[in-house]
Order: sequence, then structure tokens, then C-alpha cells
Amino acid sequence: MSHDIRERLSRVRERIVSAAARAARSPADITLITVSKTFEPAVVQEAVDAGALDLGENRVQEAAGKSPQIHGAGIRWHLIGHLQSNKAKLAVDIFDVIHTIDSADLAKKLDRLAGEAGRRPSVLVQVDLAHEATKSGADESNIPEIVEALDGCANLIFRGLMTLPPFFDEAEATRPYFRRLREILEAINKNRPAESQLRELSMGMSHDFEIAIEEGATMVRVGTAIFGSRAALAQ
Repeated sequence: MSHDIRERLSRVRERIVSAAARAARSPADITLITVSKTFEPAVVQEAVDAGALDLGENRVQEAAGKSPQIHGAGIRWHLIGHLQSNKAKLAVDIFDVIHTIDSADLAKKLDRLAGEAGRRPSVLVQVDLAHEATKSGADESNIPEIVEALDGCANLIFRGLMTLPPFFDEAEATRPYFRRLREILEAINKNRPAESQLRELSMGMSHDFEIAIEEGATMVRVGTAIFGSRAALAQ
């Protein structure tokens, strides 16, 4: 199994390099987040041993049980799923990067908890561009309020934006969502000094990350293309 994961990880990295070249970008500017949600610690450890150091989890409780069992220098844990307010304290203790800030109130609570814990996690605002009932995120109209709140947080490092578009059979159909997120980031940056410019766009998954890179993604969240399906792993 470790050989399969290493090979898949290598192929994903090659695809990142190719997509970056098409967009005249450096692949060094793109972080591959290996989405380890639902996979057992032993499987995730194989990915870490193959060089995957940025690990993405959807659920705070699952990460709490899994993270102490994964070992490797330089591992960074990313929360890429919805953050419930009652899990905020635990999230601050575990995650280095939280991609799913969706309200000013949540930002302020995380800031307070991070200060109490002596932590300074990086954070991104999740923007809801598709308005699907099953997905979270802030409406575009609420972004200025959240940005203002984050700019006032002493214990959070505000890095950028994240989105999760609808799933389409044709990956090309996701392009307008990725392009719109980039436009929102550019609009925010117009009013910011050089030292506080936002750099991160977390967008793109196994089926569409190449399109996301072409549209400016700096973080791509890839699970299935690295681990395969859970059913396949169980065989």
C-alpha cells in the first residue's frame, strides 16, 4: 500500500507542476494539502513517510484522535471542514491552519481562545459561492465584516480565502467559482497595505485542482487521488 500512495502522491505533484506551467506560475507557490479525513492513522502515516506534510481533516474530533498517532517533522494540520463554535477550543489546540472561518463572531472567539492557548493559527475565510444547502461558508455580502474582525485579531494570522464549489462531472465547470474567489481576494487586497496583503486561495480537490491552479489556487486539497477510495483501501 505504501508504494501505491507514494506513486499517487508523485503523480499528483507532477500534475501540479504541469498545471502551474500552463498558468506561468511556480509550483513552489502551491501547497498540496493531503486530505486524510476518514483514513486510518497507519494509512496517513504512509503518506507522511512519502513526503506529505500538510494534512487536511474535516472533523475536529477525528483529528483529535488521529493527530497524536501521526509522526513526522514539519507536519501541519489543516481544518478544511465546517467549524462548530463548540469545537473552537479543541480546533485551536490541534490545527495550524483553519480554512473555514465563516463569521465575525467565530473569528473573535478563535482569537480569544488562541490567545488563552498561546497559539497563533493561520486562518482563511470560507466563501459560499454556490449556496448549496449542504455546504457552509460566508455570503459575499458578509466578507467585509469578517475581514474587519480578522484584521482586529491579535492571535490569528489572516492568510486568505477558501471555497468549495459544487461537484461537476466536467471539471471545467468549476472554473467560474475559482475565478470569482480570486477576484474577491484581489478586491480585498486593493484596500490593504503591502505588508498585510492576502496571499492564499484554498480551492480545488482531486477532480478539479488543475483548473483551480490555473485560476490562482495556492492551496489544493487532494484526498482520493492520493489515497484512492476508502472502499479500495479496505479490500
